[in-house]
Amino acid sequence: MLLVSCSTVKRVKDGKYLLTENKIEVDGKVTNKERINNIPLQKPNSGIESFPLKLHVYNLARPNRDSIFEAWLDKGNRRKRLTNTLSKKQLNKLKKSVLGFNSWLKRIGEAPTILDEDKTEKTKNRLRAYYYKRGWLYNDVDYTIERDSNKRAKVKYTVTKNLPSILDTLKTTIKTPVVDSIYKANVSASLLKEGEQYDEDNFTGERSRINKLMRNSGLYFFGQDYVRFEIDTFKSRNTFNAELFIDNRVIRNEDSTRTEPFKVYKIKEVNIITDASNENRIEGKKITDSTTYNGYNLYSFDKLKFKPKALTDAVFIKKGDIYRDIDRTRTSRYLNQLQMFRYPGVDYIANEADSTLTANIFLSPRKKYELGFSFDVSQSNIQTVGFAFSTGLKIRNIFRGAETLDISALGSIGASDDVSDSDNTFFNINEFGGSVSLTIPRIFLPFNTEKIIPKAMSPSTKINIAATSQQNIGLDRQTLSSIFAYNWFPTDKVTNNLELFNVQYVRNLNPENYFGVYSNSFNRLNEIARDIGYIGNNDVLQNPPSDFTPADTFINDVLNGNTSLSQGDAAFTDVNNINQRQDRLTEDNLIISSNFDYTRDTRTDLSDNNFSRFKYHLEIAGNLASGISSLAGLDKNNDGRYEIFNVPFSQYFKTEIDYVKYFGLRGKKNVLAFRSYFGVAIPFGNSNNIPFVESFFAGGPNDNRAWTAYNLGPGSSQNTNEFNEANLKLHFSLEQRFNLFGNFDGALFVDAGNIWNAFDNVEDDPESTFTNLKSLRDIAVGSGFGLRYDFTFFVLRGDIGFKTYDPSLQMGNRWFTNYNFGNATYNIGINYPF
Repeated sequence: MLLVSCSTVKRVKDGKYLLTENKIEVDGKVTNKERINNIPLQKPNSGIESFPLKLHVYNLARPNRDSIFEAWLDKGNRRKRLTNTLSKKQLNKLKKSVLGFNSWLKRIGEAPTILDEDKTEKTKNRLRAYYYKRGWLYNDVDYTIERDSNKRAKVKYTVTKNLPSILDTLKTTIKTPVVDSIYKANVSASLLKEGEQYDEDNFTGERSRINKLMRNSGLYFFGQDYVRFEIDTFKSRNTFNAELFIDNRVIRNEDSTRTEPFKVYKIKEVNIITDASNENRIEGKKITDSTTYNGYNLYSFDKLKFKPKALTDAVFIKKGDIYRDIDRTRTSRYLNQLQMFRYPGVDYIANEADSTLTANIFLSPRKKYELGFSFDVSQSNIQTVGFAFSTGLKIRNIFRGAETLDISALGSIGASDDVSDSDNTFFNINEFGGSVSLTIPRIFLPFNTEKIIPKAMSPSTKINIAATSQQNIGLDRQTLSSIFAYNWFPTDKVTNNLELFNVQYVRNLNPENYFGVYSNSFNRLNEIARDIGYIGNNDVLQNPPSDFTPADTFINDVLNGNTSLSQGDAAFTDVNNINQRQDRLTEDNLIISSNFDYTRDTRTDLSDNNFSRFKYHLEIAGNLASGISSLAGLDKNNDGRYEIFNVPFSQYFKTEIDYVKYFGLRGKKNVLAFRSYFGVAIPFGNSNNIPFVESFFAGGPNDNRAWTAYNLGPGSSQNTNEFNEANLKLHFSLEQRFNLFGNFDGALFVDAGNIWNAFDNVEDDPESTFTNLKSLRDIAVGSGFGLRYDFTFFVLRGDIGFKTYDPSLQMGNRWFTNYNFGNATYNIGINYPF
């Protein structure tokens, strides 16, 4: 401890002091508010808790490293000997390497914060200004410095707020009558209320509010500089008066200035130049095509390539309306979202004579055709290495209504250990497919939806058809899907997505290879068959079937009572569960669903560390197909299920709730992040279980990091299935993120959650089934730490998770039983887990 203590001040000169603590005491209580603790101009060296890690890294660097290295070379005959051994050029490289490492230590470390009393005095004034702006106009601030004999110093700031100042009266002096009437009609929205405490932010916000109000009420030439306040604090220490002044418009000519009342401006004309590229405008081309549609004038240097309605629907500025800033903003945003034009511009020309505006909208179309390629290398729990490529053709304005058609193709190959074929491990995984997607910049329906979803919400329609064929290490499958969806944005923070129709057809091509993939189930069948004498002790059930007894024959014999096992036996139950799982995972799936997704994200930008994100997903599948089948009087199959194209369709209800909250703490990268998740899928009607593709799993780098993906649950069962999944899931995560040094960040985390079977016929096992609130004791808990490197555009993440509470163990032996590096799970991921 003495060595560490001494090392922190090894670079502090005599007579100087290392700042080790800032303490701010407000009205006798120490404050932990981040905003206030960020006010001091000097802060102690950063680190983990009270350990200044960056300072220790900096102190590892040696001052005057150049001269030290030269002195080392000049000892004895070292320089000559090294020159003869390495050559002079190599010796210079050695010196550069040593100096480079020394500079790197300084760069990623942090120089000691030396106490500067001038900055302490400035901090005192900053604290006074902070509380003054918050309404304590007569606050008192002082500070004391505690220095010790070990070159360390602590600073304590003492703030006495005293009584706050309250707004007594607010007067107005507004010279333009129309401005005065608009202000009075909207005074209830004012941020300044008589009887409330002074707050400088409220005055700033009120200036902005008034400016926005006027510019959305036709006052084209209005600006925030015309709004000012005068504050009188001489009447009393506890109250103050304020007066709002709004002057007339100032008009500046070349050699004179005059004032006149503001006027309300209306839109006289709206002109849309549809191909206003720099080439057309600079070369002085003439307009060759024009039309008028719904009060808009459309012009083109070449032939008009867009349907007029497609463009006018994106414009919120209307002829005859008063000028509004919000119309310009919405027009620019909508045009950008179309992705048809490069930097669309909106300009106004004022006609002073009649107080009108001519709006000119300049559009420069992007290229109609755009071809893209991508290549990716990946690794997962299924494949040791994989290579994927894709290509896509984007066709803009394909039907002259600003629609976008995307045609894409993808392919991938991968290598994995195929448990059923040890000789075939090189690129035994492949997937090929393609999709066609059409995006329409409006709600595509035979009736008008403007009153329900106005165009200000930027609605769009997406129609997608995709097909893939996959050969993996097991069942192989073909997938055909189609989506018809609507998307719109009620506010800047909210996104809604409605998939009116989502159709998925999954066909398994190689179901007979089931036991070649799910080897744990196959091994369990062999154990049971040997135990009851069905096969010899050295024999093995065959897979795939051959001349010997196949695994499927053994299952049928057990379930039909042709063996010594009966329904009350545990082995009989195991065989029955294996059979149910095999039937479920090998059956073809037809899913016809409707989905609704609601997302509310308050994050303003990537640097925002105080935000929340709420996602809600609702899905109902099979109701339409079930209703049609019932009305049509279709026959059911032997399992009592309706079929479409000889495939039983799935019918279920599914919902998911996902909430993420970030708390920004002291320090730029010091964040506490929390996530909670709940998901449930309930089969009914034509189904008694959930398709594998719609089920939930637990574990993995973005879930409970103490378990690998698909290895946790269900419940407290000790399943050895390769892929454990269920239809109910709970998950919680709490993660503390902090900066270590440079671009290296650290994290401490706790993950909790599990999956269960519920409301279905899958594995009638109480350990795997959620029966009541007592099942919550089977929530698994993992904890650990992580190291991240921030590349700015993405984060490379490594996490180590330890099994803190393992529900698969016996009660009383679940806590910290396997809490060690030998049983830890090592995760590598890209970006944060949530």
